[in-house]
Order: sequence, then structure tokens, then C-alpha cells
Amino acid sequence: MRRASIWLAALGLIALSLPAVSTAAEPTASITVFKAKVVPIPKPGGGTWPHTGNILGAGGDVEIEYVFEGSGYGASPQNPKGSIPPISQVNFYLDAGAKLHPAGFGSCTSAKLQNVGPSGCPTSSSAGAVGRVLGEVTFGTERVPEELELREFFGEGGLLSYTAGHSPTALEIVSKGHWINSHQPPYGEELVTLVPPVATVPGAPLASVKTINLKAGAAIKKGGKLISYGTVPTKCKGGLRVKTEVVFGGTYGGEREFGIPAKTLTATYKAPCPKKH
Repeated sequence: MRRASIWLAALGLIALSLPAVSTAAEPTASITVFKAKVVPIPKPGGGTWPHTGNILGAGGDVEIEYVFEGSGYGASPQNPKGSIPPISQVNFYLDAGAKLHPAGFGSCTSAKLQNVGPSGCPTSSSAGAVGRVLGEVTFGTERVPEELELREFFGEGGLLSYTAGHSPTALEIVSKGHWINSHQPPYGEELVTLVPPVATVPGAPLASVKTINLKAGAAIKKGGKLISYGTVPTKCKGGLRVKTEVVFGGTYGGEREFGIPAKTLTATYKAPCPKKH
């Protein structure tokens, strides 16, 4: 469930699907992004941060849920339909002018997360509240759900994702996302996250992701100044453009194989313009 760092400061609804196929080598997949909601961010010591217009994180963070469906991956006599194919990469393209990686926050490292865990990271490096991932792993002869905690931290030029599950298997995974210029107008920044393959039992199909629920946004006080998770354009007409790409299968970093051909789902949509207060 090396989940990709999925950070969309947006409200919207996406429905994507691949053509149905019958072989395990070419599984089907679909994604639904449920309408997000803004929830208040608690301040250390109590209370909540004031709302400050187009600044994400200064007043509230965006809670959003992704639901994945599919079949054909890892089919067996016990699971003839197969499962959702594993994710290998997630890319988010944000409307030009949106900035979702701040200066002033603390920074963590993948080594700290791998060797120590979240407690090894500075408190100010936390990029949002704790999220949840529901995965699917092979346990015995069955494909069963695995519940995981998802936490995000600023560091190494982007976002580090820490995903941990403890039943029925013990999984603690760190994945990296980095920001680049998309060079694809009208989009500006792109968050590229590689999702390493997750093996649970030797020889068994890789773990898959069924749902991801996360909260994007953070705010800290530093030197008497409020520092926010990011901003969206102050000038907005007709909505903010967002493009999402999710790659199933293929390879991880061009090296580790997922065992199935890569399939990419792409969607573009417009999120509502931010309200000014």
C-alpha cells in the first residue's frame, strides 16, 4: 500500500474506467474520487486556526476519499475474479499559480521514517492529519483487507508518505513524491510519486489499494507568523483545473517489476474557486 502521496486541494468528482478484459495479464481498474470537505485544523493547545482566504491550511484542510475498483489481477482458484491491480505511480497536475509545498515548515527524511518512524520527524514537518488506507493482501489462500494508517511529511524536495498496517500482516512503507514543473500549460506544478511494489507473502500477488482517505493541509506559527501548507490562485474564474494520472502495473523506477503491463488512467476536472473571507 505504498501509496502515492495524493495531495489535491480540490473538491470534485471523477469517474474513470478501463475497457473490460478477461485475462489476468490485462486487469481492469477504475477510480472514484468522492466530494471532499473542508475540516478545521486544530491549533496546538486548543482552538482552530483563523480562515485566511485562499491559503490552504491556515483555516482548514481538505478531506478527500479515493475508491479503487478492478479485477483480473492475481486470479486463483480461491479468487477466480482476481483483484485490483497494484498502483505504481500517481501524478497530480495543478493549475498554474497553485503552490502546495511551503517554505518554513520542518523537514524529515526517508531514512528517519524507515528507521525510526513518524516520531523521528520534527513536529513542524507534518503535512496533514492522519489518513487511512484500505488495502488488499494475500493471506493464506485468500485476498483479505488490510487497514493502514497514512501520514505525510515534508522532506527531500516533496512529500514523504508513511503507511503502516498491522493486521493481518505487518507493513511499514515509505514512499517519496517530488514536485516538478509540468511544462504542460495550463498546469503549473506536478507532484510525481512512485509507488514501490508491496510483497506480503513470497510468491503471492502484490498488495493492492482499495480506498485512500486523507486530509491535506497544515499550518504552523513561526516567529509570530502563520505559515500555511500552500496557496491557490487569488484570481479564479470557472474553477481550478486539476489533472490526475494513476499508473497501474509496469515498473518501479524502471527497475522492479510489477508483473503486469502498465495501464494509465487520466482525468481532468475543475474544482470550485476558493471563497474569500
